[in-house]
Amino acid sequence: MAYDERLADEIRERLAGVDGEVEEKRMFGGLGFMVDGNLAVAASRRGGLLVRTDPEDAEEVLALSGAEPMEMRGRKMPGWVFVAPDALAGEAELDAWVDRALAFVATLPAK
Repeated sequence: MAYDERLADEIRERLAGVDGEVEEKRMFGGLGFMVDGNLAVAASRRGGLLVRTDPEDAEEVLALSGAEPMEMRGRKMPGWVFVAPDALAGEAELDAWVDRALAFVATLPAK
């Protein structure tokens, strides 16, 4: 299954005013959005959103509705969560996840 084009468009709109260079890359069957060379969010091929977060906030983040640990090839990926499509029903939910990712990525050095 390909990523959700509508979700990708909504992410694109939210990143339009971001300070820094925004780049899109197809990866893992989805579409990733990089800010200053750091992957921040991605429209997942599973239909939801991959979000980069501060690994120290894992307990808080995973307690949020629709969030689950990101796994790749059976390995949990610290600092990454998958957000189910039904947890992105409203604009406020998507805004909150994108804002969380941007806040963390802003703490990283540009690549």
